[in-house]
Amino acid sequence: MATTTYTVTGMTCGHCVSSVKEEIGKITGVTGVDVDLATGAVRVDSTDELADSDVAAAVDEAGYELAP
Repeated sequence: MATTTYTVTGMTCGHCVSSVKEEIGKITGVTGVDVDLATGAVRVDSTDELADSDVAAAVDEAGYELAP
């Protein structure tokens, strides 16, 4: 089990949070996603280490960006 925290920029509401959680949740191996709207922190639990590029692509699909 692995847990990684990312920062997502551009989220402003609950719908934003739902979109990010849904897209990241589609990545193979993801077992949980927790999003803090106030800070932009996104904690991702997975069975194995995830490729940052996969998470970035999922966040992009939701319409947001990972902070560098």
